[in-house]
Amino acid sequence: MKHLAQINIGRLLYPEGDERVAGFFANIDRINAAAERMPGFVWRLKDERGDATSIDPYGDPMIVVNMSVWQDVESLERFVWQTVHANIYRRKAGWFEAMSKPHFAMWWIEAGAMPTAQEGVERLDHLQQNGASEFAFGWESVASAKLWREQLCA
Repeated sequence: MKHLAQINIGRLLYPEGDERVAGFFANIDRINAAAERMPGFVWRLKDERGDATSIDPYGDPMIVVNMSVWQDVESLERFVWQTVHANIYRRKAGWFEAMSKPHFAMWWIEAGAMPTAQEGVERLDHLQQNGASEFAFGWESVASAKLWREQLCA
C-alpha cells in the first residue's frame, strides 16, 4: 500500500517575530491541528515545539518547510482546499515571497514510511530541475485533483 508524501516551502518576507508575519505564525497550531483531525491524515514533520518552523534543511531561516503524509491525493486535496487551510493559503502573498520555481511537490511512499526533511528537499529540487515524474510531481500531474483545478478557475 502506498501513501502520499508532500513538501511545501515558502520564503518569508520578514523574520519570525516581525508583526508583518504574525498572522501566519499565529495560525500554525490551528492549521496543524486541523490537518491532524482530517480523515486520511497520517503524519507531519514537526520539531519540539510541535511545528516545523525551526527545521532548516535549506540553511536559510527565512524558508519555512511543511511536510506531511496522507493516505491518498483526495485526503490532502480536501484539507488544502476545503478547510480553514484554504483561507490561510489565500493570504500567503502577504507573508511569503513569490516563488519563481515550484514550491510544492508530492511523491508516493510505502505505507508506514516517514520521509525526512532532506528527502523532501531532494524531491522538490528534482521537480524544480527536471519537471514532473514518478519521483516528484505537483497537482497538475494528478488527474483526480478536481479541487485544485477548481482553484485555478476561481
